[in-house]
Amino acid sequence: MENKLQELTQKLYNEGVDKAKEEASKILSEAQAEALKVKQNAEKEAIAIITKAEQKAAEKTRTTDSEIKLAAKQTVRTVKQQITELIIAKIIEQPIKKSFEDEKFVKEIIETVVKNWNPQKHETIDLAILLPSNLEKEFNTYFNQKLQKELNANLQLTFSESIKGGFKIGPADSSYKISFSDEDFENFFKSYLRPKTIEMLYQGE
Repeated sequence: MENKLQELTQKLYNEGVDKAKEEASKILSEAQAEALKVKQNAEKEAIAIITKAEQKAAEKTRTTDSEIKLAAKQTVRTVKQQITELIIAKIIEQPIKKSFEDEKFVKEIIETVVKNWNPQKHETIDLAILLPSNLEKEFNTYFNQKLQKELNANLQLTFSESIKGGFKIGPADSSYKISFSDEDFENFFKSYLRPKTIEMLYQGE
């Protein structure tokens, strides 16, 4: 009787141990599976984060490269333009300003304009000329006494501090005026020389 009781006890013990082991193994397997799942998800998330960061970095690099290239092009274009303007200024500005400081040169231009205003000279024309104030004495004497009849024109000469060089001319009724200032001539020659100068300096670029 005692042996049977001992056998039953041992059997119950063994069954309990086996069941506990089985449950422990199951829990351990589930835990390992969950840990593996968490690890895999973490790895996927880490890969996604790294990939996104790499994409952002690549995009930032492309954007930066584009900005640098654009800035370089703009800088080169600006430098070229400044060099061109310096060369043209050296060629044009000083000679023109110097020419317009020559009273004889200005007189000749005015005579040419007046003569060609009415080339047939069928009738006397009335013209108004606006000149720099520093030329008043010289030009009043010259045009009013010497050339009034030769040019077949009534010239109304006025002088202003606002004009620094050259002159403006138009009908005496002031309906319009044409400007012949040093700046007008500078701009005219610059507009012609600028493309020629650029072509000469930067041909093939």
